[in-house]
Amino acid sequence: MKSRVFEWLGVLTAIIYSLLVAANVGAEFVGFFLLLTSSILIGIWAYLGKHRGILFLQFFYATAGLIGMVRWH
Repeated sequence: MKSRVFEWLGVLTAIIYSLLVAANVGAEFVGFFLLLTSSILIGIWAYLGKHRGILFLQFFYATAGLIGMVRWH
């Protein structure tokens, strides 16, 4: 049950991230912060559920979030 919280919070933050960046309203830094947050949450879910491919993917999403935050700061 606890892992589902990480899964769905990660999904929701990813949705908000993608909408903010696509809307091009000047909230890119917040969007990339949400991408980083999402990747951490989904990464925890993936680790707990032994979903190694998804966990591996989250490292790249986290990296993209950090790059985006640095570039938009």
